[in-house]
Amino acid sequence: MIFAEDLSKQFDDILAVDHIRLDVGSGKVLVLLGPNGAGKTTTVRMLTSVLRPTTGTARVAGYDVVSQSSQVRANVGVLTEHHGLYGRMNAREYLKFYGSLYNLSSKAIDKRSGELLELFGLAFAARKRLGEYSKGMRQKLALVRAMLHDPPVLLLDEPTSAMDPESAKTVRDAIHNLRDSHRTILLCTHNLAEAELLADQIAIIRRGKIIYQGESARLKRELLGAPVYEVRLAGGLNGYTPTLPAGVELVGRGDDSLQFRVIDPEAANPVLLNDLVQAGLPVISFSELPRSLEQAYLEAVSRDQEILHG
Repeated sequence: MIFAEDLSKQFDDILAVDHIRLDVGSGKVLVLLGPNGAGKTTTVRMLTSVLRPTTGTARVAGYDVVSQSSQVRANVGVLTEHHGLYGRMNAREYLKFYGSLYNLSSKAIDKRSGELLELFGLAFAARKRLGEYSKGMRQKLALVRAMLHDPPVLLLDEPTSAMDPESAKTVRDAIHNLRDSHRTILLCTHNLAEAELLADQIAIIRRGKIIYQGESARLKRELLGAPVYEVRLAGGLNGYTPTLPAGVELVGRGDDSLQFRVIDPEAANPVLLNDLVQAGLPVISFSELPRSLEQAYLEAVSRDQEILHG
């Protein structure tokens, strides 16, 4: 549903996006991570046929972003950083205006608007002027606008910024439901915890280049090494020294705990657990220590800086 090959954008002497490749299937969420100025917004603008690529090709919902730009725009919903809401309109008027641009009938606009305003908790303010909306309400209405024509592809830039926790959860739940209904979503965010909750794939972009791409679990493994497992005991270790299978390293030892770095958990963990039980140690838990996407992201940035500075 979203495919880009060798996609680049040059502005005078600045290469804003540098030969990137994307491939996002139906019902998948790709989260694009990177600092401000990394090329995220430029990438989204090319994928929505707002900017013409300097080199490379891209197809969205099966349509070429250059030669079939009208079809691309008809099949994507976009939430941008700057919403462009018309403060003198109320929500119903605003959505009716946008719905007409997508050639939706008045009946379809009314039905879809009502459903989405209810979903995002804006039905009570449907007749209120948008200039009176809070920042979070404006964000939610902009998301309603992006979804109004029921597009198969959504490109969302910071969809939960300025929202209270309850509203942010409502939006995340909506994104989950959209994925389940085979919508494809490209999401730009600085919220790494949110990215980890939503993403099927992660792409980290810096200086216009994608420096890492893949599933969150794989990125963590590649960037942070093999997972670490912790065994907690009801009593002390009583001088116990574990027998370590191949591919296991003892990396931590406490009064009532042990930590192992394990290359192949499926093969090694049963052996480790059996050794503990045979030694008569009262095991409370044997679990993987959590590693966040934030840790992996910072490691990716650190490695990229080392490459940049030689």
